[in-house]
Amino acid sequence: MALTSKISLYDCQWPLGFLAEKDRIAKGFGGELVAIHHVGSTAVSGLAAKPEIDLLVVVSEHRGEAARNAFMSTLGYVRGSDLSVGHHFYRRDVDGVRTHKVHVCTGGHEQIGRMLRFRDLLRQDGDLRQQYQDLKLRLEASNRQGIGEYLAQKAPFIAAVLERHPQ
Repeated sequence: MALTSKISLYDCQWPLGFLAEKDRIAKGFGGELVAIHHVGSTAVSGLAAKPEIDLLVVVSEHRGEAARNAFMSTLGYVRGSDLSVGHHFYRRDVDGVRTHKVHVCTGGHEQIGRMLRFRDLLRQDGDLRQQYQDLKLRLEASNRQGIGEYLAQKAPFIAAVLERHPQ
């Protein structure tokens, strides 16, 4: 079973894609918007990645969810299952290919720090970046059950890195 998209070499257009999408989605969060960050592998220069732009939207609180869901739908997003309490998820596919993922977390949610810290560690450490890239390519090559398997197999590596580098 395939992943949501194939891992490809780093593309210097990814940060520009983030900026364009950031501007598009910011309008849907109004006064609750605190910040929007580029996270995930496309946010790390030089790192091979599934070409899916990950955005982390930090909000002061989750309010007006029906209106937000409707707005995101106008941009082509589908609301997925909540990943945890206070962590909402949206995905956008174009012609059957995943292009964007939006994580919406309330300020102080533990995932905010985890996503930003892991991204920053990968940006700062070339050896770590290479280890992570090698792992992702191995997991893609051996994947049989799709994205859930891929994410589950990456999780121990990410957890170990974050444990070695506490805030």
